[in-house]
Amino acid sequence: MALTNFGSDVLITVVIIAAVLIGLAIWTDVWWLQALLIAIASFLVIFSLNFFRDPERAADLRGRSGDDLVICPADGKVVVIKQTEESEYLKGPAQQISIFMSPMDVHVNRSPMTGKVEYFRYVKGEFLVAHSEESTHRNERAIIGLNANGRKILFTQVAGYIARRIVCPVKVGDMLEAGKRYGMIKFGSRVDIFLPPNADILVKIGETVKSGHTIIAELTSTETAA
Repeated sequence: MALTNFGSDVLITVVIIAAVLIGLAIWTDVWWLQALLIAIASFLVIFSLNFFRDPERAADLRGRSGDDLVICPADGKVVVIKQTEESEYLKGPAQQISIFMSPMDVHVNRSPMTGKVEYFRYVKGEFLVAHSEESTHRNERAIIGLNANGRKILFTQVAGYIARRIVCPVKVGDMLEAGKRYGMIKFGSRVDIFLPPNADILVKIGETVKSGHTIIAELTSTETAA
């Protein structure tokens, strides 16, 4: 099972804690305390390995092809699809797709399209439950504006009530490749993606999607950057 480098610090800490717990279990002669310590150590290791897994993914094209496809940036469930206004980068009408990630989902995020990062902003904010629509605008988040061959899209990593650490080593001028890893949110949260208003949305609310695999939308040839 492949693990993400984004979780190395946490995994090292978990291994140390687990080693200490097992050491205490060996030291004590109380059988129920031994069982409890070993159970806690095992849970921490198994949970962490599961959380930081990073499987290889291939896009599910289903006969589609071209640079207009938008690949899902996160594992989870689609909780919002709506028309909205996006004022930071698209600066106008947009379609929003929001994906909620539970603690059991893969949390490595992948770029939805190939393009150049033209906008980046990290916003300090609140830690509301990520399933809430208010979290889009009020929670701590990393915002990325991407110019994908003349088409502008924006996507955000949104921290949640439990997930309070966003990993996003991205800066303006970077080139991102569709389906490739660009960061993660640790311990469950949400990703929002804002597309041009005429984008053809290919998923529905309640659908389970996979980062780097599910095609969530297709842009039209008329949706070019200003």
